[in-house]
Amino acid sequence: MLNHYETVFILTPVLSDAQMKEAVQKFKNFLISEGAEIENEENMGLRKLAYPIQKKSTGFYVLFQFKADSSIVEKLEVQYRRDECVIRFLTFRLDKYALEYAEKRKSLKSKEKEN
Repeated sequence: MLNHYETVFILTPVLSDAQMKEAVQKFKNFLISEGAEIENEENMGLRKLAYPIQKKSTGFYVLFQFKADSSIVEKLEVQYRRDECVIRFLTFRLDKYALEYAEKRKSLKSKEKEN
């Protein structure tokens, strides 16, 4: 049975726009190659961090929502740890309430794009 997951990772701000897109695409391709079904991808852009991480005060935030087997999460987090561009990450399984909220947020984003 496939579970719904959400992963957020922060990329170092010293990357160029092309390098950032390349890193995001690398993780997206990894998920797809492992059999995950990506439901939503959100690039939140450059944001200020709540506290300095590795002497950096900003970072590129990226969010993926996907359906996958539970074994993929551990492999994904190994990929995050191996990549020196990733300064923080968090992956968690969505329960029914979080899934409902994520669907509402996704529909609001699509309505904003239409207007």
